[in-house]
Amino acid sequence: MRCSSRNLNIALALALALLVTGCATGTTGGAIPGAARSPQPDRATEDRILALDPERIGAEEVRDTLAAGPTPQIMNIHGGIYPVHLAMTDFAEFLVAMGYPEAKIRDPGDGRFSYSPYESSEALAGLVAWFYEHDGARPMLIGHSQGGIQAVKVLHELAGDFDDRVPVWNPLTDAAESRTSIVDPLTGRRRPVVGLSVSYASAVAAGGAALLLPNQWSMVDRLRSIPDTVDEFTGFFIEVDLWAWDGPDSARTSRYVANGKAIVRNVTLPAAYNHVFVPVTAHLAKDPMMRRWIDAYVPSATGELPAVPEGPNDNALWAADVWYSIKKHWCLEAQRLIRARRAERTAPHAAAAPGRLQ
Repeated sequence: MRCSSRNLNIALALALALLVTGCATGTTGGAIPGAARSPQPDRATEDRILALDPERIGAEEVRDTLAAGPTPQIMNIHGGIYPVHLAMTDFAEFLVAMGYPEAKIRDPGDGRFSYSPYESSEALAGLVAWFYEHDGARPMLIGHSQGGIQAVKVLHELAGDFDDRVPVWNPLTDAAESRTSIVDPLTGRRRPVVGLSVSYASAVAAGGAALLLPNQWSMVDRLRSIPDTVDEFTGFFIEVDLWAWDGPDSARTSRYVANGKAIVRNVTLPAAYNHVFVPVTAHLAKDPMMRRWIDAYVPSATGELPAVPEGPNDNALWAADVWYSIKKHWCLEAQRLIRARRAERTAPHAAAAPGRLQ
C-alpha cells in the first residue's frame, strides 16, 4: 500500500513536534462547545429509521435517515505520545466526511475530538453515563494504541472491577458530579453508573510496552478480557507491530475474549499498516471510489479480509470495518430509543418519569 500525501504530511508534523517537545500528553480543541442533544425526528423519519437493516446501511441511509434521528456520542481515545492525537483527529474528520454528526464526536465542553489515555478511566466511565442520560443512546468507544488499552479499561470501570461506585462526569464543567447514578432515559428509573454498557467499542494496536506504564499496570491481566459492559467489541492487531508486540499469530495466541455475553471479534490487519498512522483515514472519504467501497463494506463471516481497490487506500480495511460497526450500532441505538419512546406514548395513562427524554 502506498503512503498517501495525507499520511506524509501528518508524519512530518508528528516528527517535528516530537523533536521540539519530546514526550507529553496532548488533546485537540475545537469550536463546538456545549451539549448537543440528538434531534427529535418526526413520525415519518422514525418509521424510516425503524425500517432500516442495521447490517446494511448505505450512504443514502446515513445522509437522509440516520443523521436526522438520535445519534450516540463517539468517544475517541488517542495514543499516549504527543502529538499522536493528530492521527485520531484525522479519523474524526473521516467520520464527519462519511456523514456522522460532528457535534456527536467532539467533547461538548472543550470541543476536542479525542481523549487522552492519561485521563482518568473512572472519569471517562462517568462521561459514558452522562452522555447516555442526555442522549438516550449509548456511546461508542474507539481506542488507538494506549488509547485502546484505555477503552478496555473504561469497560472494566463500568463493570465495577476497580470500584463499585463511579461518579457521573460532566463534560461541561469537566468535573465529577455529586452522584453515582443516573436517570435511565429509556425507563425513567434511577440506576448506578456501574453496570451501564456501551453499544460498541474497539481497540487497534493496543498492548506491548504501554502496559509497562504505571497508569496501565492494572490492565496487564485484563486487556484481552472483555466484560459485559459492551454489546460488541472488535480488537484489531497489525500483522507486524513492534510497538504493541504483535505478530502474524497474535489474533489467535493473544486474542480478545468475552468473559460473559459480549460479542467479540479479532481482526488482523496487514503488516503494511503502521502502528502510529492506522487512524489516518480522512483522505479515504475524499476519493469517490474508496468512499463507495467503504460504504458497501460488510465484514466477512469467515474473518477473511477483502481486496482493497487501488488508489489512496492506506488504512482502508480498518476504516471500513470500524465505519460498518459504527453505522450498525448507530442504527440499533436509534431504533432502541424510538421504540422506547413509542412504548411510553402508547402506554395507558403513562406519565413521563422525572428526567426521561421527551
